[in-house]
Amino acid sequence: MPAIVTVDSLEKTYADGFKALSGVSLDIEQGEVLALLGPNGAGKTTLISTICGLVQATGGSVRVDGHDIVTDYRKARALIGLVPQEITLEPFDKVINSVRFSRGLFGKPRDEAHIEKTLRQLSLWDKRNSRIMELSGGMKRRVLIAKALAHEPRILFLDEPTAGVDVELRRGMWETVAGLKNDGVTIILTTHYIEEAEAIADRVGVISKGRILLVEDKDTLMNRMGRKQLRIELHEPVSELPDELSEHDLELVDGGDALIYTYDTTGARTGITRLLSDLSEAGIVLRDIQTSQSSLEEIFVGLVQEENAA
Repeated sequence: MPAIVTVDSLEKTYADGFKALSGVSLDIEQGEVLALLGPNGAGKTTLISTICGLVQATGGSVRVDGHDIVTDYRKARALIGLVPQEITLEPFDKVINSVRFSRGLFGKPRDEAHIEKTLRQLSLWDKRNSRIMELSGGMKRRVLIAKALAHEPRILFLDEPTAGVDVELRRGMWETVAGLKNDGVTIILTTHYIEEAEAIADRVGVISKGRILLVEDKDTLMNRMGRKQLRIELHEPVSELPDELSEHDLELVDGGDALIYTYDTTGARTGITRLLSDLSEAGIVLRDIQTSQSSLEEIFVGLVQEENAA
């Protein structure tokens, strides 16, 4: 798919010398859900804020559907909806008026049908005449999304959209994102919840210390970097591994009650057949065998640790 947002060698250095972004280049494809993962201070919010024109870059460029965010700011910004981390809403305002106001800020004509569709999509229609102060935290976040969608943007940035939201509302938010994607909206979200990226993202980007470590299709990333583990429960515990098992990548765990064998899922052979044969020859009796796939969280943590060690 063509890129709807193109970030080229983006730099941001603050007055105190802190470098928040360092040569970030990124193509965001039209219609995708891209999850940006990174620890606190990695540069996620700075990157989003710069693309949205809220922070001025000190180097590089950003184009939104061909419009430069500096020289053609209004056209670029009109294509973007932004849901910030902080809940900044007028507490005494009614939900529907707040959303109408956001549409008017972009010079859009009044469109009650679109406002109703947006509020219904976010399960807010029944709350349309409620004051913001009467809503739960999860509902307030939905109002922020409604306000961001009021002017019919083609791109939606969600900065930690489910922070502080309970599990049920979080899953509801995932369904909302899926619905927006089906409507053709390109979605970029930052998140601390690895399972969020695993559940809804098409591609995953990892950012650390203001640098993009990688951007890759989620399934491809997990296939390429993921590992599988074979957990072997033993009938009788062993205090140490026999020498004849030294060629296998084995770890003794649970006080000798189990073995962990790690192998590459992309390899031509797993080595499991040979391992089981060698275990039998060594007189080790098995009680149970289980396999597990490494999660996106483990992959993410490993990448960040490698970057910090560099």
